[in-house]
Amino acid sequence: MPTSQDEGTALLHAIRQQRPRLAAGGFTADRDHADPAGNLALLADLGAARLVLPAEHGGLWDGTERGGWGTLIRAVREISAGDGPTGQNWLTTALVSRELFGPGNGLPADTRAELAGRVLHDGLRFVSSVAETGTTGKVTARRVDGGIAVTGTKTFNSNSGGGGVAVVRCLLDGAPHQALVDLDDPRIETRDDWDNMGQRGTRSRTLTYRDVVAPDGRHRPAATEPSPTFLGGVMLLHAALLQGIGEGALDALLGHARTMTRASLPRFDGPADDPLVLRRIGATSSRLAASRALLHTAADRLETGADDPDEIAVDCFRAKVTAVESSLDAAAEIHEITGARSTSNTHGYDRFWRNARTFASHDPVDAKNVYIGRHELTGTVPDLSTVVRF
Repeated sequence: MPTSQDEGTALLHAIRQQRPRLAAGGFTADRDHADPAGNLALLADLGAARLVLPAEHGGLWDGTERGGWGTLIRAVREISAGDGPTGQNWLTTALVSRELFGPGNGLPADTRAELAGRVLHDGLRFVSSVAETGTTGKVTARRVDGGIAVTGTKTFNSNSGGGGVAVVRCLLDGAPHQALVDLDDPRIETRDDWDNMGQRGTRSRTLTYRDVVAPDGRHRPAATEPSPTFLGGVMLLHAALLQGIGEGALDALLGHARTMTRASLPRFDGPADDPLVLRRIGATSSRLAASRALLHTAADRLETGADDPDEIAVDCFRAKVTAVESSLDAAAEIHEITGARSTSNTHGYDRFWRNARTFASHDPVDAKNVYIGRHELTGTVPDLSTVVRF
């Protein structure tokens, strides 16, 4: 009988085989500023949701805080190698699932079962509705008969382009709280204001909640501080997304180079005989292989928890730094290697750099290097919550 690890490995292989289809869907979504619904449906058909659900609800995750990170991080990398926005959307559902179905989640069993069933069988997507940058105040909630009513604005809501359930962070009686609301509620005002140069398919638009009711059983107190394990997982999910975008850029580069009939200089017969092209491809491949190895090692260490917690945290930061650098390098190399004809919008190769640059701007690499440098120099680390921005 296959184990959950065997089934997870098989799912990773299946996702990898679909990278070309994910890339095609991502190209279209980027061009049209659209939600990559087709890509997410493809992942649902593959059964990828099993990677984000605990075994008690038909998933492959053991439901513990540390369990399953290695396979989950690898899945995000594979999906993002097909398409960066699809990867970010899918990891948003994965990350929220970690909160909702993990230990001490505070939700009734019937709520968990209902949500898990929708994720597994209906392709339900989750939105982490947290950011309030640029708003005039905090999102708040008040008690009403049978639940709470949420009011306020969240300015960054990735994965909201396909409906689903938003997990809204709010203040109830002055304390942090979370409310689960369906995005088809007519009291939610949607502003399609995500006009950034990259990660277009994330549809990270603004949502305003106007007395949106979350019934009892679909809201809970929120943790004031995420655990170090969860923060490390967030860092690795970010790194996996960027690593995947870089690997997708290399896929596109190699695919285009194999069709080229001209080398960089007339003295060479073609790209396969051109040492300038080969050197750049080799260097790009090596950088990506190095950052991928660190990403996987950090994910596996986070899952086992067998090493010093500070060392694990530093490795998670290193993985993010190296993934940012190798991804941006790979995305920038496409046109340098393949030449001016590859800049045509019919290829859309610029999306790799736009996607990588947009997401890499989420939080500064310098802050990560300061964290790493402090550990190297003094053997100490600051509180993770002071340097991780959600």
